Amino acid sequence: QVQLVESGGGSVQAGGSLRLSCAASGYTYNIFCMGWFRQAPGKEREGVAFITRDGRSTYADSVKGRFTISKDNAKNTLYLQMTSLKPEDTATYYCAADPRNFCSLSVKMYNYWGQGTQVTVAS
Repeated sequence: QVQLVESGGGSVQAGGSLRLSCAASGYTYNIFCMGWFRQAPGKEREGVAFITRDGRSTYADSVKGRFTISKDNAKNTLYLQMTSLKPEDTATYYCAADPRNFCSLSVKMYNYWGQGTQVTVAS
């Protein structure tokens, strides 16, 4: 099993920045894909970005150039640096992980999930 705990959410003005963190514990050696997802009220959960074990990353079009995903293997921690935030980025952000070597932005491809952290961007 893998446990994921997010932190770093909060409220910011449009144009501001936040950095989310996700601490992983348990059988972390098994993880191949780690990703960030978000869910706004009344909407489906959507993929934001993922990073593979060897450091390759992919982003949703809506966040390209504004968000950066990274990880610190020594600390078993995943990050999401968010800049130029917009009101439409308001959502609960979730960290996810999966041991399979086929990473994607699909919710269905991740077995382990954190509890989420709220990000609110005011206009």
